[in-house]
Amino acid sequence: MNARDNILAKLRKADAYPMIEPNTADYYRQNEMTWESETARLKHWAVTMRAVKTEIYWVTRDNWPQVFRQAAEEKGLKNILLPLQTSDGLKAQAALEASNIQTLSFDRKIEDWKDEFFLQVDAGFSGSKCGIARTGTIMLESSPEQPRSLSLVPPVHFCLFDTSKMYGEFHHAVEGEKLVENGMPTNIILISGPSKTADIQLTLAYGAHGPRDLVVLAILPDHISPADLEETA
Repeated sequence: MNARDNILAKLRKADAYPMIEPNTADYYRQNEMTWESETARLKHWAVTMRAVKTEIYWVTRDNWPQVFRQAAEEKGLKNILLPLQTSDGLKAQAALEASNIQTLSFDRKIEDWKDEFFLQVDAGFSGSKCGIARTGTIMLESSPEQPRSLSLVPPVHFCLFDTSKMYGEFHHAVEGEKLVENGMPTNIILISGPSKTADIQLTLAYGAHGPRDLVVLAILPDHISPADLEETA
């Protein structure tokens, strides 16, 4: 009797049977959070993100480049890495043209500038796929234009987020973005705040495994103004 037969014989002797697959779909739907309005859902998302030191700027499709520039200048950044193969990356670059902040891009193989990337880049800018209200989360999808390192390596991460793509729960985001039907991406990144750890003497420290600052430029739909969200402003 080989090892496989021996294991199967022990299972038969123990009268083992397959575990019933849990009905996770019903479980999550029974425990869903609901909000009285889109504004209330946005407020919950913002409160949850700000509770872990996320900076949120309510912006519009027209003014976000100016707000981005102002926030970058206030942080005293020397440079910022942009995804210049995207339209938003080009808008961000245009917004910084009159500033003293140098714009960088992935125009070289990482092996040729790895030390510079890890030691000298002040910030990175990326777009996002969608948001999850319950947990205060933004979902990013890794791609050649916006690799995972763009949001992971620089100490400051600027993230442009269209709040019209806000889902209540994680499974809503999976269904709404058709992640299964379209084929799971190579890498999905869920961000709920800047990097943090309390591994050493339970002292909370930011920037241990990624950015120490997360700045979200949250684009509001036309029917919601920043004044509607002033409780979380």
